[in-house]
Amino acid sequence: MNVLQLMQQHDAMPEQYKQLSVEEMEKRVADVKQQLGTQLFIPGHHYQKDEVIQFADATGDSLQLAQVAAKNKDAEYIVFCGVHFMAETADILTSDEQIVILPDMRAGCSMADMAEIEQVERAWPLLQQRFGDTILPLTYVNSTAAIKAFVGLHGGATVTSSNAKKMVAWAFTQKERIFFLPDQHLGRNTAYDLGVPLEQMAVWDPTTNTLEYDGDMEQIKVILWKGHCSVHENFTVKHIEHIRKTKPDMKIIVHPECSWEVVQQADDAGSTKYIIETIANAPAGSKWAIGTEMNLVNRIIKQHPDKEIVSLNPYMCPCLTMNRIDLPHLLWALESLLEGKVVNRITVPKDVADGAILALERMLARA
Repeated sequence: MNVLQLMQQHDAMPEQYKQLSVEEMEKRVADVKQQLGTQLFIPGHHYQKDEVIQFADATGDSLQLAQVAAKNKDAEYIVFCGVHFMAETADILTSDEQIVILPDMRAGCSMADMAEIEQVERAWPLLQQRFGDTILPLTYVNSTAAIKAFVGLHGGATVTSSNAKKMVAWAFTQKERIFFLPDQHLGRNTAYDLGVPLEQMAVWDPTTNTLEYDGDMEQIKVILWKGHCSVHENFTVKHIEHIRKTKPDMKIIVHPECSWEVVQQADDAGSTKYIIETIANAPAGSKWAIGTEMNLVNRIIKQHPDKEIVSLNPYMCPCLTMNRIDLPHLLWALESLLEGKVVNRITVPKDVADGAILALERMLARA
């Protein structure tokens, strides 16, 4: 199910919610939480705005939140403050009786939307024709349920930015080549760290159905889908050069969704969880430039006043699609429940969910 299909089920928030003061909305959200008690569970992704994250019952990355939601058997309603692929994963992992809600259906992920199931189903036979049965597909959890299902049904697995190295290493024990979706940067950075040279990596362009590669095709070990994170692609080598010049004693840490060139020139790279923990464990007085989403960077800055922390790109915007989940939409989704109405429910068809579970379980068994 892609974002367009999701938007067809989109309930429109009544205008009255836009007129409310922040204080009024905060009070009413707190009231609904109290009334619903354990019937309600609100997971909040690290990139959410503070106005939303303050009401989260758990914060974390996408898969972690879906797993926490799955363990919460008491909650009848899971109001997921994140983006659509995250809510899909929560629906896949929770019971049929539990209802997953996304407060605003427009909260998508540009990276996940760069790999549509129809494009993957076109690409796969062409790659099989060229390379035979030598390829194992892997997909970043930042992908649609349909892509996860495709990967699961073809023997592959999901990966997170925390366990990508472990899962790519496993994939190479299964097949000679991997097909990595949908983020080329995470795929490239991970494979390179495992010793695969850039010369053995090709890029699949889904718009032209062609492989971008110069050289002997037999040498290809990694086929990268031509997708990326719109946020992390905005960190460049120029930003690193600026920090090196103006603050030579400042350490640079970036997310592996950044380009290979940026990751190579940074001092450190790792998942959101890794970045948060690295800064938390760093000594007082240490200096950091962080290359990841702006809401999270601002939160880290507030949490560590004893350290000098800046965004690697000072003109960075927060993740725009993630920011569509705001206080008015959260309040509307919650008050609708009190009225006996479920708005913006996320449901993944059983056949898709079954395939996606295969991909998720292969990962969870190994990482």
